[in-house]
Parts: sequence; C-alpha cells; structure tokens
Amino acid sequence: MFTGLIEEIGTVESVKKGAYSAILKIRAKKVLEGLKAGDSIAVNGICLTVTAYFPHTFIADVMHETINRSSLSGLRPGIHVNLERAMAADGRFGGHIVSGHVDGVGVITQIQCDDTAVWYTVQAPPSILRYIVEKGSVTVDGISLTVARISGHSFSVSVIPHTARMTILGERQVGDKVNLETDIIGKYVEKLLRPAEEMRQGGITEEFLAKYGF
Repeated sequence: MFTGLIEEIGTVESVKKGAYSAILKIRAKKVLEGLKAGDSIAVNGICLTVTAYFPHTFIADVMHETINRSSLSGLRPGIHVNLERAMAADGRFGGHIVSGHVDGVGVITQIQCDDTAVWYTVQAPPSILRYIVEKGSVTVDGISLTVARISGHSFSVSVIPHTARMTILGERQVGDKVNLETDIIGKYVEKLLRPAEEMRQGGITEEFLAKYGF
C-alpha cells in the first residue's frame, strides 16, 4: 500500500521492451535506502516489484496488463518518474489509500496558473470519472491530490508550488498522458452493493445463491 506522497523523482536509465512486456532500469537515491529484491516501489503510481538493485539504480519488470492500462508504454531513457516506496507500518498516513493498481490513463487538457497555485484539468473516460467526486481523492501519476472540480468528461485539481516542484507534475504539458487511480473505497462499496441490487431486481433464486457460494 502507498500514500500518494512522492519521495523523489527518479530517471529512467533504460527500457528493454519485449513483445508484451518491458524491463525498466531507474536511477534513484532515496528509495534505494534499505531496499531489498522483492520490495514494491510505485513508479508514476504503478506498483512494481524490484527484481534487482545496484548502488544508484533498481530494475523492475512491467507486465502486459500494466502496459495496457498505464502510460508506462511511453517511457524512454531520460524521462523523469515519480517514486514512492510501499508505506512502512510505523509511517505517517499523509495522503490517502493508494494501491498502486492504476485504473486507466487520462490526458491533461489545460494547465492554468492561479496566483501561487496551478490548476490541472485532466480528461478521463466515464469508467474512471464515475468514481471521482468533488473534494475526494484521486491519484495522478502516483500523487495524492484533492479533486477541486469535476465535469462530464474531466476533473480538475489545484496544486501548490511544493507539489509541482517535488514531483514530475511540474514538467507536465497539455496533451501529456497521466496514470489515474481512483479512491479504492468507492469501488469496494459499489462491489458490495451489487448483490443487494440483484436481489431487488430478480429476487433470491437458485442461480443467485450458487453465484455467491450458497
């Protein structure tokens, strides 16, 4: 589990692409402290398993499903990425519950300065927007952010200069793709309500009971 508080900006050193997968080598510093093979690191919000590490870099595999659901397919050497280690049991919970399992990709459609803050508007598909609520939490490239506005096809966040400076969000431009993960609580609530909805629609049948293990 992660919190969405980025620890440092890393740099992609190499990308070795296979037919349906990739191997990333990322240069970092802080996230390497105490690192072990098998540990989890969120790279632009995507939970990846460290397969090997060196004094200044680590290596992680990217599977077919991850490439299909995220913007990692566009990574190339020299690109900066947000990095966060999995939350320690004795750590502070400063962001929100982030699983590192990206729901999909959005596109930045507008960047607008507002005094000291910067507004980012992100276009997203309906399958993602349904779980985004005003003043709720959303993860953009691994960054825990508060939703300030939402429309039928996009949402907006207002970012303080510190967040833009300490993450790759400050480097983003209009048209860039970003990884999105919605608040996991909403997805669990929806899942738990589905059996009750089916009961109201069709009543309790032999098929219904069999479906849910009775």
